[in-house]
Amino acid sequence: MTTSAELAPELEVSRWFNTNAPITLAGLRGRVVALHTFQMLCPGCITHGLPQATRLRRMFDERDLVVIGLHTVFEHHAVMTEQALDVFIHEYRLAFPIGVDLPGINNPVPRTMQKYALRGTPSLVLIDRSGRLRMSHFGQIEDLQLGAAIGRLLAEPESATAALGDTATGSNTARCEIGAGGKASC
Repeated sequence: MTTSAELAPELEVSRWFNTNAPITLAGLRGRVVALHTFQMLCPGCITHGLPQATRLRRMFDERDLVVIGLHTVFEHHAVMTEQALDVFIHEYRLAFPIGVDLPGINNPVPRTMQKYALRGTPSLVLIDRSGRLRMSHFGQIEDLQLGAAIGRLLAEPESATAALGDTATGSNTARCEIGAGGKASC
């Protein structure tokens, strides 16, 4: 899913880690946002997505690119608690802000994940300086491809609205997908 005319939906978060105050996309205008959605039990998130988010955080100045993690639990709800996430963040030394996506209402898929029509984890969303959704990618994305997309967004003036293209389907390896009836397959 990629749009260039609409503002990215605001994040619906029950709790934040690694930040002193709640984060809003409106408060991040003027900076590019890389939103990495993950689950603690998603193999592709652990082997590719979270290390990539960590590299982004180290490589780019926070005044230009903000990296945010969003724990989007759509399966195994009983074991992926906020307490378990707190330990996970510490053990994996994740230093960027991480929010917990609010549970869905009568739906196993969390609210922000629904609003962005994300298909599973890992997913990476890029939001431009104007707050517009510019790229949504499900699955693994190569570092060079992601770096090029971020570079183009950083080079644009805040008012630019051209789309980077739809990359909703990524590599079929190491990802957890939401299936019919909210049933997950990894």
